[in-house]
Amino acid sequence: MNANHATVRHDHQQQRYVLDVDGKALGVASYQQDGDSQIFTHTEVDPSLEGQGMGSKLIREALDDVRQRGKRVVPQCEFVAAYVKKHDEWSDIVDTQ
Repeated sequence: MNANHATVRHDHQQQRYVLDVDGKALGVASYQQDGDSQIFTHTEVDPSLEGQGMGSKLIREALDDVRQRGKRVVPQCEFVAAYVKKHDEWSDIVDTQ
């Protein structure tokens, strides 16, 4: 799967970011809004995309959106926590609880 066929969209009403691949929702990063913080609670990507960097794309674009909106991130989800630990460029928007 080519990342060029994948897009990430913010579903405000469902409090999640959705990874669409070739028009199909194949990944989700769910969060809970708490004031200026988005508490990421769960990330799931279809097993058919394993090892293709799609989970990283989903989280990277979600974090980009959070930063652009001036919000903070609380990474309760293991995948998000591991991603921000590995990528220091997000440390300015990450809070731990």
